[in-house]
Amino acid sequence: MASRVTLRQLEYFVAVGEAGSIALAAERVNVSSPSISAAIAQLESEFGLQLFVRRHAHGLSLTQGGLRFMERARAVLEQVRALNELANDISGKVRGPLNVGCLVTFAQIVLPQLRRSFVDLYPEVAFHQFERDQQEIIDGLRAARLDLALSYDMNIPSDIDFVPLMDLPPFALLPEDHALAGRDSLTPEDLAPWPMVLLDLPISSEYFLSFFETSGVAPSIAERTRDIAVMRSLVANGFGYGMLNVMPRTEIAPDGRRLRFVPLSGHVRTLKLGLLTTGGARNSRTISAFIDHACTEITPENLPGLQLHTARG
Repeated sequence: MASRVTLRQLEYFVAVGEAGSIALAAERVNVSSPSISAAIAQLESEFGLQLFVRRHAHGLSLTQGGLRFMERARAVLEQVRALNELANDISGKVRGPLNVGCLVTFAQIVLPQLRRSFVDLYPEVAFHQFERDQQEIIDGLRAARLDLALSYDMNIPSDIDFVPLMDLPPFALLPEDHALAGRDSLTPEDLAPWPMVLLDLPISSEYFLSFFETSGVAPSIAERTRDIAVMRSLVANGFGYGMLNVMPRTEIAPDGRRLRFVPLSGHVRTLKLGLLTTGGARNSRTISAFIDHACTEITPENLPGLQLHTARG
């Protein structure tokens, strides 16, 4: 009897095997947990195998049979990807799935416009976006869950390639009535005595805190949040200043209050915005097309969703 297994079921199975959790796998592939659970149940029923041991406190673990099954499932998915690339080369078209990661700090600002212009040019591309922190992006690229990602040049390992697009210097985010809001620039020494709302994301937080360490002062961290919108609203309501490298075109916080963006100077490092890829990414016609499109669309004169750091409201 012919098997009724789908590629989507195999994709979900591999995601669960790698994550060790249905909830984490659902987040990685942007579907609901019930959809993941149904796919696993269908696979186990179709092949008459128990693929996972379910441990309530520790998620799911692959059985010995499940480990062998996942090895072959990965190979099948890779072969399908290779067939898609071959079809694109033969037809000369840009089409098929494209999984693009984006650092959470600017996923809501930069990526939507870039995605819109790209899929308008290439409507046969099935574009999927994933908002992640820097370490999750690197892990996703290594596991081939992501084809490429829009991020900064922060802690990039040697097996990941970086295509620079533009410089993004840091700035302080302040409520409009803050005593420092009228300054043309600020140093870490200026900010250190004031309460800080830290955007507490892996690698990103280390980057911002390094400014103070290098300057020989200590920040006064009053609040921590992993959500950029929450950070902006906390700052706008006077709970402290924040730090970012991306300046949206509006100085209005999510709750409607006004903010001020003041460039940072002194012992601070400018980050480069760019694309992270794995070796050989240019061999894919679709990935190569997105890289070329990003290089055309993201320039100092054309910042999707952003304003130049020299602009003042």
